[in-house]
Amino acid sequence: GRQAQNNEIYVQKNADPENGYVKIADVYWQNRVEVSLDQMSQYLKDAAVDGEDRRFYEHKGVDLTGIIRAAIGNVTSGGVTSGASTLTMQLIKNIYVQRAEALPSEEARSAAYAEATASSTERKLKEIKLAIGLEKRFNKEQILEAYLNISGFGGNTYGVEAAANRYFGVSAQDVTISQAASLLAIVQYPVLRNLAQPENYPANQIRRDDILRSMRDAGHITEAEYQEAVSIPVDENFVNLKDPSSGCIAAQKYSRHFCDYVVKNVTNFEALGSTVDERITNWNIGGYKLYTTLDNSLQKFAQKEVWNVPKSSPILNIGAAFDSVEVGTGRVLTMTQNKIFNDTLEGGGAEASAVNFSTDRDYGGSSGFQTGSTYKIMGLLAWLNSGRGLNEVVDASEFKKDQSHYLDTCTDGGGPWGGIWEFKNDAQAPKIVTVLEAVRASINSAFASIGEQLDQCEIRKMAESLGIHRADGALLQTNPSAILGTNEIAPLTMATAWAGIANNGKFCESIILDHAVGPNGEELPGQPVTCRQTIDPEVAQGAIYAMKAVMSGGTGSAGNPGDGVPIFGKTGTTDSSSQTWIVTSTSRVASVAWVGNVIGTYPMRSFPNGALYRHQIMSAVMRMANQNYSGAIDWPAPPSRLLQGSGLEMPSVEGLSVEEATTLLVGLGLQVKLGGFEPSDSVSEGDVTGTDPGEGELIAGGMVVKLFRSSGPDVTIPDVVGMTEAEARDALSGTGVSVSVKCSAAEDPADPDIGFVISQAGKKSVTLTILQESCP
Repeated sequence: GRQAQNNEIYVQKNADPENGYVKIADVYWQNRVEVSLDQMSQYLKDAAVDGEDRRFYEHKGVDLTGIIRAAIGNVTSGGVTSGASTLTMQLIKNIYVQRAEALPSEEARSAAYAEATASSTERKLKEIKLAIGLEKRFNKEQILEAYLNISGFGGNTYGVEAAANRYFGVSAQDVTISQAASLLAIVQYPVLRNLAQPENYPANQIRRDDILRSMRDAGHITEAEYQEAVSIPVDENFVNLKDPSSGCIAAQKYSRHFCDYVVKNVTNFEALGSTVDERITNWNIGGYKLYTTLDNSLQKFAQKEVWNVPKSSPILNIGAAFDSVEVGTGRVLTMTQNKIFNDTLEGGGAEASAVNFSTDRDYGGSSGFQTGSTYKIMGLLAWLNSGRGLNEVVDASEFKKDQSHYLDTCTDGGGPWGGIWEFKNDAQAPKIVTVLEAVRASINSAFASIGEQLDQCEIRKMAESLGIHRADGALLQTNPSAILGTNEIAPLTMATAWAGIANNGKFCESIILDHAVGPNGEELPGQPVTCRQTIDPEVAQGAIYAMKAVMSGGTGSAGNPGDGVPIFGKTGTTDSSSQTWIVTSTSRVASVAWVGNVIGTYPMRSFPNGALYRHQIMSAVMRMANQNYSGAIDWPAPPSRLLQGSGLEMPSVEGLSVEEATTLLVGLGLQVKLGGFEPSDSVSEGDVTGTDPGEGELIAGGMVVKLFRSSGPDVTIPDVVGMTEAEARDALSGTGVSVSVKCSAAEDPADPDIGFVISQAGKKSVTLTILQESCP
């Protein structure tokens, strides 16, 4: 087959594709840079021959002396299973290993690898036959060059050029004697002797010193050179570990996680083959140029803003991500996070991560993060889609709900639900609020009431229609508290959903490949723009109308770029503020900013600037996006039916008995709860004086209405303390209250208050306490 080549990844220079692309990465299937033999140090050549095959220049591919020696040593094993492998035979083995690793399926790779590395006479005889044939076709220099370019040196590092750069920060041409021997010490046992792991240093040094001895004995280095080389310990001062020179770790620093996301999406690029296996095989062989959707100018700006969030902290594992998606196409424009990309075996410490916070687990991401109140919009969409309105009022006074009252027709969501659900608001809120105000101020108790009047399954379906899914691949939860944002979701997913809302309910799947060029220079198509109308446009406009209030005077005001471009959005803060979000969109670009705990629940509000980072990033980047993606327009106002909804005007029940009022309200589809008492001159005691919500308010069906009852007229009871019983009764006679008398014995028979009222208690029934010389 054709020789493996690198693949190249490109991004747009800016918002205008006509301005061209810039390359951000060379991506090999393996970290390998092939060089010619004359670009390799003589020490490497000598270390390979002296350490692995000292009769290399004498045999014809097979070392008969070595085979005899190995056969004697392995006679008890029943075959020639170890030793006797010449460099030519090792090259044959490595070629088969490489072919095995390039196979498309895991099953095929495992089977072929096992066959290529099996300890069997059959495999050894096959290598012998092929090695003899190889020596007839190629000279020794070509074979040695191929061997040094194909050998594995641990992890994803192949070939002496990549290995020299990886472990010592030099080219293959410039390695020292000890470095050359240390590199060749790796090839037989790369897992145990590679220099990426300090625990491998002792094993590497033992084998290195053996190779140095062989080089001295062969006369390729002097005794003095040998002594100097073996005196150098293999330790952290000897090793100078460098990041690979190719792959996403070596990509443009602003786009490394995006690069990794591209690589992990290769299976989705139909231009690379008709099947997943074919795409993997073609990618591994290489030679492709991928032209992606990323806006390099906006990406750099966004990444610098996100890097204002600390990469690490001693008090929490802090993470941050910012992503942007083009409305109407789903093209991913930015993908950033606070940590540096590092996918090496040794990792990059607390400030680095190979995990992409923006994406799903299957594409290098985490298991997602709870979205907090951003998910309330799924409840809002379900509310509007059911014909209800933004100006309908809901009860926000309760902080404890019986979950058995919540309908959930999803049979796979975990329901039916039961038990008591307790929650709280971030700030004090009115007892009765409109749905519009509930969105603007993000009132939990109001959304708990909204969810109580909806089918939880419909909330999930609304989310799924906008492409929202859990980052771990599990089904979205439908428990009653899910409306407040308990599902763990990737930031890119949320930005893509908001782009669908901004597109008047027409959802477009996120894409990252505009077009490609194949190995032979052929033009290949990118990912198609795939959009579908999943939400009624008027319902989307109703949600947009409410979320515009969030960004103007609501919880998202601090994230508004303030440039006059129409924008809507929603904030989200989870319990204890462990995760903070803001998702916004104009008619051109949708974006998400997440800052929170990668693992753990440390309160972001207790971290310096912790609750503000999301707003600062959003306002700055969207201001730049609005400049680059100009022409954003406003959305139509929602129709009056989605403002008024299907709610009803609260009728007057004043003067009715509690039973009569309850019958009337229940008949209208409302629930009734008894409130307190209040005085009334016009309503008989015990009858209804008023309601909450009040008469004339637009209320939602199913809402709980509180009935307040009359305690009778508000009568002023005169103060009769100091009067005689007769005088007191006369003073109280006109109030309509009943009077009773209680005796209190005086301690002093000469007390001047004897015979007078010394205290009174009660309103409807007044008790007078009169001081007497003695009481019966």
